[in-house]
Amino acid sequence: MDLKLKVSSYYPSLTKSEQKVADYMLNASEDIMYRSVTELADLSGVGETTVMRFCRAIGFKGYQDFKLALAQDYSPRRQAGGRDAQGAEDDGDYPALVYRELTSILSDTMSLIDRSKLNEAVRRIHEASYLQFFGVGTSGLTALDAKNRMLRIGRRAEAITDAHIQAMMAVTMGLGDVAVGISLSGSTLDTVDLLTKARQQGAYVIALTNYAKSPITSVADLVLLTAGKESPLEGGSIGAKMSQLLVIDLICEGLARHDLSYTREMRERTAKAVIERIY
Repeated sequence: MDLKLKVSSYYPSLTKSEQKVADYMLNASEDIMYRSVTELADLSGVGETTVMRFCRAIGFKGYQDFKLALAQDYSPRRQAGGRDAQGAEDDGDYPALVYRELTSILSDTMSLIDRSKLNEAVRRIHEASYLQFFGVGTSGLTALDAKNRMLRIGRRAEAITDAHIQAMMAVTMGLGDVAVGISLSGSTLDTVDLLTKARQQGAYVIALTNYAKSPITSVADLVLLTAGKESPLEGGSIGAKMSQLLVIDLICEGLARHDLSYTREMRERTAKAVIERIY
């Protein structure tokens, strides 16, 4: 069933506030599936809880379930004449198409970087007594990459993918510590909860997300934006991960410049530590 037709059929039974969400959804373009719950609430002129009630009122478990249905609804249209199909019609050169999209994502990420915030993040991490990266799913893999990158330049950091261990790590953080949460959507419940716990203990919280208005930004002391939006049907896209890794690399480069001789020594030392494991 066409999702807009479904919303229209439920429309009379919705509350006035829920109808505001429905009105925006019925008149929105395909871009709506890339919106965070906070953004949709702002655009509709209601609160986040109203958006959640709207989703349940029309038969979905929550906002992410609703976005998945949106993506499934728009997918046939994209195949019939959307960006993907248009790119194939241009020259049939899909490697070039992917390359253009990835380079565009990196360029967009650089344009989103607030240099003052980046420098503040570097300063906070440089002065931190302990650094913990939080993330789940693909963002959890980015957190592990960030840990490896930090160790290469002699910076002690931790990143755990086990949910129970993450929770215990979060509540044992304190003043002088820095917690970095990575979430493309900014709406990942586990990551937001972990950052909330860390902040309650006094840790400074940095968020890497694609959405300036999303739940994760409300618990962060500092937000660094990435690019590379993906629909629920495109989870784990390489472009989104590249945008996250670019920001991590910028932070590491900033840290390295605090003491270039120490960084050079650590790079040599860590390289020697693993060289025997390579043929």
